[in-house]
Amino acid sequence: MAMGTRKQRQRQEGLWYRSELPEAPGHPFYQRLNQVLDKAGFDEFCESRCRKFYHEKLGRPSLVPGMYFRLMLIGFFEGIDSERGIAWRVADSLCLRQFLEIGLDEPTPDHVTISRTRRLMDEATHQEVFGWVLRLVAQAGLLKGKTIGIDATTLEANAAMKSIVRRDTQESYTDYLKRLAEAEGLEATDEAALRRMDRRRSKKGANADWINPNDPEAQITRMKDGRTALAYKAEHAVDMDTGAIVAVTAHGGAAGDSASIQETLPSAGEAIAEQIPQPTAAGEYAVNVEGVEELVADKGYHAGPVLAAVREAGVRTYVAEPDRGRRKWTGKREQQAAVYANRRRIGGNRGKQLLRRRGELLERTFAHAYETGALRRLYVRGKENVQKKLLVQAAACNLALLLRKMMGAGTPRALHDVVAGLFLALLRLISTARPDSERSRRIWTAIPHGRRNFARCVLPKAVGRK
Repeated sequence: MAMGTRKQRQRQEGLWYRSELPEAPGHPFYQRLNQVLDKAGFDEFCESRCRKFYHEKLGRPSLVPGMYFRLMLIGFFEGIDSERGIAWRVADSLCLRQFLEIGLDEPTPDHVTISRTRRLMDEATHQEVFGWVLRLVAQAGLLKGKTIGIDATTLEANAAMKSIVRRDTQESYTDYLKRLAEAEGLEATDEAALRRMDRRRSKKGANADWINPNDPEAQITRMKDGRTALAYKAEHAVDMDTGAIVAVTAHGGAAGDSASIQETLPSAGEAIAEQIPQPTAAGEYAVNVEGVEELVADKGYHAGPVLAAVREAGVRTYVAEPDRGRRKWTGKREQQAAVYANRRRIGGNRGKQLLRRRGELLERTFAHAYETGALRRLYVRGKENVQKKLLVQAAACNLALLLRKMMGAGTPRALHDVVAGLFLALLRLISTARPDSERSRRIWTAIPHGRRNFARCVLPKAVGRK
């Protein structure tokens, strides 16, 4: 395919656009987001990085790179979990058409085009776009980089447990149970007997024995709600001063914290180093010139080799320590020194404060990216595709942080709540100015019931609408 550009689309729209078609007023949130992206040269950056994936002349015009990344951002801001859902939402919304600069007489991209473009662009390009957004956040003074917190969560994979097979014999789970039953002299056709036998077995879902042929990199793990499912693990490195996501990595669902941090912490250090020095709008340098100096994590990351390696890299650790009882340190003097130094730090006032903020800031990024952003259940397969989705989702979280500083709202729904809050404050003033009015008393008594119900039910009555 030949790569199209945003300027070419604008010229075509001016040539072919019919003036008799109605125009959408647009959403103020997406208008402001487009202003931020256009001012920083987002489309030019994406086109320069993605040009290598397209032929210079041959092929039909493709999905413009800037439009592709905007489509992926819509998944976060609208809370849509799949690319098919994004395509349906864009086709149905005039505001999103205006955000993407798609005319009313033009077809919107379908989910096949979006998925194919994602597979066309490699992981490194998505990483560069994430770094571009992080640079924008640093210029706004929302990145310090001195203290980094790391935590992980599990995301359900797009693969079913019923489809797993043995790694050695390629048997399905049911066929394997039947073979075990025949070896024990049981009736293989009795499903109830098979289930009873399976319940008595231990370690029956080991990743060393089972694999899903549709998504070999997904791993069997225990989810937060107690279910056993195939999953991936998303690990965030977050700036503890501002809440900006510095790095995000994808791993198999059963990967240990002590193993995954060896990839996430260096990624965070490289991301911070790329922003030094990065002047803010006021001409100051907000990013710590020394890079990452402190690491904050929970008990899952407390391991002697990890603490010793982090200490050797010149980073102080504030990792919560589990109760392991008395330990033997024979031949492990470096690990002992690192564990004891970490114990002293977490016992101090700063250590306790950082561990409290860890639970607040890191869990907040998970809530924004995977609950509000609807990525708790994946609809892509393969670690590379999962990493691409995570990078764009983390970039959207950082953009939301930037917009929250600029306009007080990081999502379209949050902007709606801000407007409802303004009406709330206005009606408070009205009710206090005329306390004897019967209508004012009704409004005042209805205020504590919540912004949404108040804006939907009480406000039309207050202004005399039916």
